[in-house]
Amino acid sequence: MHAKSILIADDEAGIRTSLEKALSKVGYITKTASSGNKAIKFLAKNPMDIVLSDLKMPDGDGLELLRAVKENTPSTEVILLTGYGTVLTAVEAMKEGAYDFITKPFKRATILSTVERAIDRQNLTQENKYLKAQLGKGKAYDTIIGKSQALQDVLAMVERVAPLTSTVLITGASGTGKELIARALHQRSLRSDKRFIPINCAAIPENLIESELFGHLRGSFTGAMRDKEGLFKVATGGTIFLDEIVSVPLNLQVKLLRAIEQKEILPVGSTSPEILDVRIVAATNKNLANEVEQGTFREDLYYRLNVVGINIPPLKERVEDIPELVNHYIKVYNAQLNKQVEGADQKVLQFLLEQEWQGNVRELENAIERAMIFCDGDQLSLQHFLRTSPNNKKELTGDLKASVRKLEHDSILTVLLTTKQDKNKAAEILGLSVSSLYRKMTELGIE
Repeated sequence: MHAKSILIADDEAGIRTSLEKALSKVGYITKTASSGNKAIKFLAKNPMDIVLSDLKMPDGDGLELLRAVKENTPSTEVILLTGYGTVLTAVEAMKEGAYDFITKPFKRATILSTVERAIDRQNLTQENKYLKAQLGKGKAYDTIIGKSQALQDVLAMVERVAPLTSTVLITGASGTGKELIARALHQRSLRSDKRFIPINCAAIPENLIESELFGHLRGSFTGAMRDKEGLFKVATGGTIFLDEIVSVPLNLQVKLLRAIEQKEILPVGSTSPEILDVRIVAATNKNLANEVEQGTFREDLYYRLNVVGINIPPLKERVEDIPELVNHYIKVYNAQLNKQVEGADQKVLQFLLEQEWQGNVRELENAIERAMIFCDGDQLSLQHFLRTSPNNKKELTGDLKASVRKLEHDSILTVLLTTKQDKNKAAEILGLSVSSLYRKMTELGIE
C-alpha cells in the first residue's frame, strides 16, 4: 500500500506543527493549511486521503471545507477538531459525511487511532468497490484474444498485480498488445472508476513533453498563454500509461523519478509542488537494461519503473492463438466494412500459421483487414492473402520498389472504392493520417 496523505487545516501554528510531526513520524505524507479557504484551494489541485481540520477558523471553517471535500473527492475522509462549545455542530457535520470528531485538548494517541480507523474504512470501501467490479467483469478479457499458455501466464500476472499500487513495466515487441495489457491492469484495479490516460512518449516533441506531462503556468515560456494542467493531473486517481518510455529525454527522467519517489510533480514555471495520486504503468519494445548500460536511460528510474515486470511474448511463440485471432478480426471487420464473411478455409489457417509475423498481432490484424477488403464472398481463401501479403513472392519478384508501389496503389484504390471515396474512413482503414493518404495518392497518381 502507498503511504497515505493527510492535510492538516488549523489556524493555530502550534497545533499544525505538533500534528504534522506526530503523523509524519509514523509514515504519513502530511501537508498543512492555515485556513479553510487555503485548504479548499490546496485540495482543488492536490487530492488527499485524509483531511484533519479545525471546525472553527476565521477564514473559512471546517464545515465549508467538509462540503467542498465531499463534493469533489467523496472518498476522502474528514476528521474534525472541535472545542467543547461546538460539539453539537460537529455531530451535525458527521451527518454531512465527516468520519469523526475529536474534542480539544486532544492526545496524540487519540489522533493516531482515529486516523488509523478512518484509513481502515477507506481501504474497506475501496476493497468492496474492487470486488464488485470483479464480479461484474468476471474473468473475461474481451479485447485480449487467445488461450495459449504463454498468454494465460501474462493474464495471471495481470490479475495478481492489478489491485496493487506498484509501478509496472510492460515489455514486448511492437504489435504485441502492450496497451491492451495496461488497460486490463487499470480495469481490474481499485482505480477502475477513474481515468486511464495513454501517452505515446515518442509522439510528443522533446521541447513540449515536460509541459504535456506535468503542466505549466501562464507565461512560463513563449506561447504559454494560460495555465495548463498536465496529463499526470488529468489522470488523478486513475492510471497513466507511458508507452515508449525509452523516448523520455534524460533531463526529464530525473523529474519522472521524483514523481514516482516523492509523489509530487512540479509544473513548468511553478515553485509549488503538487501532490500526485496516480498509478504509473510504462511500456517499451526495447531492452531497458541495455539502454541503461549505454547511458541513454537512468538506472534509478529503470528500477523504480520495473517494480513489477510483465513481458508479452511475440505471436510466433503463441501460434495456437492465431485461429482465434483470425475469427475475432473477421467479426471486427465484418462490422467495419459491412461484410458477411463467415470464416477462413483451412489453407488460409495453414498459411497464416507458417508466417513469421514480425509485426506480431498488429501485422496479423492488418493482413486480415486487407484480405477482407478483397473478399466478396462468405469465406476468406488463400487468394485474398496472396494478393495482399508482403511475403508473397509472386508480388515481389523483379523490381522490389515497383512491386511495393503497385501493392500500395492497389490497396489504396480498393479501400477508396470500398468506402465510396470517403478519405477519412479510408485513412482509418489503411492506418494512415488523412494528410498521409493524400500524399500517397499524389505519389501514386491516384485521382
